[in-house]
Formats: sequence, C-alpha cells, structure tokens
Amino acid sequence: MSKFKKILIFIIIVLVGIQFIPTKRNESMVILKTDFTKIYVVPENIQIILKNSCFDCHSNNTNYPWYNKIQPINWMMESHINNGKKELNFSEFGSYSKRKQKSKLKAIINQIKDDEMPLSSYTLIHRDARLSVKEKKIIKNWMGQLMNNIE
Repeated sequence: MSKFKKILIFIIIVLVGIQFIPTKRNESMVILKTDFTKIYVVPENIQIILKNSCFDCHSNNTNYPWYNKIQPINWMMESHINNGKKELNFSEFGSYSKRKQKSKLKAIINQIKDDEMPLSSYTLIHRDARLSVKEKKIIKNWMGQLMNNIE
C-alpha cells in the first residue's frame, strides 16, 4: 500500500472517529428574566429581525442547522457562538449595567451601519439573516431610541 493511501485511510479514520466526540449545545428552552425581550418592549418586527440575524450567536438558544452535527464544523460553530456571547448576549442583557447596555446598543448600531454584523461568513449560508437596507434602518433607529431612553 502506498504512503498516500495510508495517509488517506488515517485521515478518514480520524474524521469518522471525531464524529463520536460529544459537544455542548447552546440550547435552552428557558427565557431568562434578563432576556432583552423581557426587559424592553420589543416590537414584533424587531424581534423577528433579531431572531433571524442575531440570536443564533448572541443568545442562549441557537437554532442549529443540520450540518452542525458534523465535526469539525460543530467545533467551529461553537467557537463562533461562544465568542459572540462573550461580546453580547441578548439572553443576559438585563444583567448588564445601564452604562454597558447603552454601550452595547451603540456598538450594535455601529456594526450594522458598517456592515460588520451579521458576519458575512454566517450570512453566506444563512441568507435569511442578511439585513436589507430597510431592516438596517429600522434596527438602527429603534435601538438608537432605546439607547437614548435608558437612564
């Protein structure tokens, strides 16, 4: 057997083997009292946009696609989710100080304005997460008003 075939067989065995390594999923059926939608009156159109474009990486409940069961894709996704939640977690937004809440809202507005969020790597596969010009304007205006009303 050639060296190439041995390497190929080894890679296949490793890829099959890592499929059996369990991973922690970012799923919770509980909506916390600190959830963004619990502490603020969020219009339904805003909630829909946030759910489609933000909550998978920035909340405690990710809606996983079918390919999440494939390793190492799952590890990469969990890394993105964990990093996203470190930056902003809508499920825990109410636990932030008022100053931090205002700062996060300002960051959301700026990142949407600069087309930094949602990530292009996410919208490449999740086309429904892309924000239209109208949706960007709606989110920026609403979050700006909310930011100005936080005391």
